[in-house]
Amino acid sequence: MKTPMQMNAIDFDSAKLQRLGLGQPSPLAARSVSLSQLRQQLGQQLQTSLEPQRILGLFFREVQRLVPLDALAYQHKPSDLRLEFGQRGHHTVSYNLSHEGEHLGELVFRRNQRFTDAEQADLEAMLSTLLYPLRNALLYRAATQSALRDPLTGTGNRIAMDQTLTREIDMAKRHSQPLSLLMLDIDHFKHINDNHGHSVGDDVLKAVAESIKNQLRNVDMVFRFGGEEFLILLANTSRDAAAMVGERLRHAAQVQDYFAGGTRIELTVSLGCATLLPGESAESLLRRADSALYVAKREGRNRLAMAG
Repeated sequence: MKTPMQMNAIDFDSAKLQRLGLGQPSPLAARSVSLSQLRQQLGQQLQTSLEPQRILGLFFREVQRLVPLDALAYQHKPSDLRLEFGQRGHHTVSYNLSHEGEHLGELVFRRNQRFTDAEQADLEAMLSTLLYPLRNALLYRAATQSALRDPLTGTGNRIAMDQTLTREIDMAKRHSQPLSLLMLDIDHFKHINDNHGHSVGDDVLKAVAESIKNQLRNVDMVFRFGGEEFLILLANTSRDAAAMVGERLRHAAQVQDYFAGGTRIELTVSLGCATLLPGESAESLLRRADSALYVAKREGRNRLAMAG
């Protein structure tokens, strides 16, 4: 059964003119004092946070005082941000948010009853309160991500890796869940730089990073550990499951096409895998994954080795 979809676009510049009393008046302005009060209250609440999840969670909760909803979904692809609140419904109304040519993401409201024109007008009036809080949160997120991201490959950097690994180990221990690491190294990467130049080497690094990301779940995390080494953090993943992921990454890297001046570059990767032991530290886990990677390279490369 195809889900009904009502598509809309919100231009916050027009919304701003309406709030200033310019342009066409809102059809709800004359009949809904509570709408105006709610917009004012919500606008003040949303200014108290720079966290997109909190901002949209507050918005989802408060907008239901006007329009009953089953769920809200938000996506902003440039910052790899996806958020969902509530349960999915059969009917949806979707808004592409923008301001002065700046894309602010897509917001989707869901419920099991079709939205009326009056309800959509309410939603659109409330959406204007998201303008500056959401824009500020996205700018803050972009700045934070930039400080924690490797500029070449777009993966997390060493600072992000250290912070994330410590947090994930604590969570794994607290909830008695498995946690696994994959250490991936591009085989004979120095030959690529020597034979084709560092620009081609950079392109290969970016391609391998993208290949890794394409094989992972949203909850998995990848970091650039060194020059041509990447670390993949697999939350709630057992030793056997991590080995399967590692083999999938190895195969994906091998079958991908890499070119330098029209010449295809043969490329393989080696991986070491380690799963968190009871009471183990981050340093020990990294050391065991690195030792397993060394075994894989010593035994001929283009393979996965498991830590003992």
